[in-house]
Amino acid sequence: MAEDSRRHPVALGFRSHSGWAAMIAVGGPVSSAEVIDRRRIEIADPSIRGSVQPYHAAEGLPLEQAEDLITRCRDATRILARRALREAIEELGRKGCEVVVASILESSGRPLPALAAILASHALIHTAEGEFYRHAIREASEHCGVPLTSVKERELLAQSAIELRIPAGELERRVTEMGKKIGPPWRQDEKLAALAGWFALSTRSRD
Repeated sequence: MAEDSRRHPVALGFRSHSGWAAMIAVGGPVSSAEVIDRRRIEIADPSIRGSVQPYHAAEGLPLEQAEDLITRCRDATRILARRALREAIEELGRKGCEVVVASILESSGRPLPALAAILASHALIHTAEGEFYRHAIREASEHCGVPLTSVKERELLAQSAIELRIPAGELERRVTEMGKKIGPPWRQDEKLAALAGWFALSTRSRD
């Protein structure tokens, strides 16, 4: 009998920060999903001063200079995010896996105003930087042909419990157990990214 050449479907979960994101690949039966891959992807260009927090770096600059800095950072981050996602997809492919969906955790922030208004508000600067990196991951997923779902972080556990039909407390326990199989680090970043991936894998299996 010929060897089964089918690839195993996996989902990616992302939790982003300023300059980087936790990425967890989850696969296997939806009822007992496992971590297939774990990595920290770096998506800020260290050669650009202030690239980790571009809106903070742009604060106080003349508007034209601020726009130029943020544009340069955005272009560099776009390249890095695409490269990181492409490398992850290729490495998972060598393991016999196919990335079929991804999920990113969203904030509950309101839509952002124009740049001048953002730079006039420290709270909006923080909001804009969060969106800056989430947007890069969304764009990279689209570029790589990976369907992307999103879920608000504060709603992730409740929505996942409904989707997976597992009580929230039991679901938290299972996500913690996922980390024991692969060892540290298994902090809140990895746990939430894993749950986001598991949630996406479940929704994808119903399509």
